[in-house]
Amino acid sequence: MTRLLVSVVLLLSLWSCGSVDVGHYADQQPQLNLERFFSKPVKAWGIFQNRSGEVVKRFEVNIASRREGENLILDERFLYSDGTREQRVWTLTPEGPGRWSGRAGDVVGVAKGEVAGNALRWRYRLNLSVDGSVYEVSMDDWMYQMDEDTLINRTSMSKLGVEVGQVTLFFRRQPAGALNE
Repeated sequence: MTRLLVSVVLLLSLWSCGSVDVGHYADQQPQLNLERFFSKPVKAWGIFQNRSGEVVKRFEVNIASRREGENLILDERFLYSDGTREQRVWTLTPEGPGRWSGRAGDVVGVAKGEVAGNALRWRYRLNLSVDGSVYEVSMDDWMYQMDEDTLINRTSMSKLGVEVGQVTLFFRRQPAGALNE
């Protein structure tokens, strides 16, 4: 019985360590402001790693943004290492101090985002197309602003609570008109 109790306590303590609240970063600089960061064109470079750590896909993303009323529209154009292309258009809506909601064509429902200090955490479900099949996966997406022009992003992708991979991205703001489609 003692072993079972110790095992349960250990498991619960490990589980509670697995989720950092975005408020933990409230004092970190520079302060992330989505409208300001995406006020210029942005280029990003990324990789997808499967759960064993193997890089199975590399990609580049060109991101153009615009305002529509209170909404921030992010038009993302992906070019993958195998030559395939994809587009995702996000509509981001402020929901109060430090809170955002987001919608895109392949996002299931509404993405929920929280900003504190230099960090942004997005949580959403995504319809992911792989080899002609579509899988609904959960995304736990963290962005950290490093300086005025650089964001680093790390995303954990899971299905039914089991991690299936990680996405890592580096975003860099570009001079106006610098993106090549």
